[in-house]
Amino acid sequence: MLSILLDRLLAPAPLAARVAWLKGVIYAHRGLHGAGLPENSPAAFAAAIEAGLGIECDVQRSSDGQAMVFHDWELDRLTAESGLLIERSAAKLGQIRITGGEDTIPTLRQLLDLVAGRVPLLIEVKTRPSTRIPASCLAVRRLLEGYRGPVAVMSFDPRVSRWFARHSSHVVRGLVMSEEGSRTLFARTRRHIMLWRAQPDFLAYDISDMPSRFASAQRRRGFPVLTWTVNTPDLMERALRHGDGPIAEGAGLSKADRA
Repeated sequence: MLSILLDRLLAPAPLAARVAWLKGVIYAHRGLHGAGLPENSPAAFAAAIEAGLGIECDVQRSSDGQAMVFHDWELDRLTAESGLLIERSAAKLGQIRITGGEDTIPTLRQLLDLVAGRVPLLIEVKTRPSTRIPASCLAVRRLLEGYRGPVAVMSFDPRVSRWFARHSSHVVRGLVMSEEGSRTLFARTRRHIMLWRAQPDFLAYDISDMPSRFASAQRRRGFPVLTWTVNTPDLMERALRHGDGPIAEGAGLSKADRA
């Protein structure tokens, strides 16, 4: 009962009109990637737009403070280069080809220009303990100024959502969460504390945790609950039953599932 009261006080639910666009959309996880279409590549994003899907992407900073669309901290898995992405400038990263396709690592600006408001866009801001949160958030916010189209930022790190709540409150913001199989009293309390710290407009929840009492309670309060990563037909069924917008890839994006 106390946690419910504190949720209402410290993490008020968003206005329904503010977050309505998040619901009823299937988001292509890192774009509609597959053979010849590497994850987080312009080709994968263009394919998602063509298929009428929303887009989820990952963003982190280059050495010169530009927002780059790339998931891993290291370049090794997805390119022929090695080392940390943050050690390279945006110009140098823009010359590195993503393995499995012809595209090079895109900037967030390039992605925004490509999407141009045609489909909803989720931007996951990647962080780790050493990340300069204000710098990463500013790099994203600068590019969103003047952007016309449904877009939201989100992160596992509650500091990101909190930063946007304080400094750019007009931007829709989300908290990415995973229970990691732990439903102890300590784990439940920690989830509430993260919610209070983040002050998000929506949750992006690990599909393996669904159905979740915590997620369901926040959903009843008016928080849209997106679910990740939905990569099988069975998980898609679960996502549609217990959430508001699957973040999906692979078999989770079959024609039968999108129908």
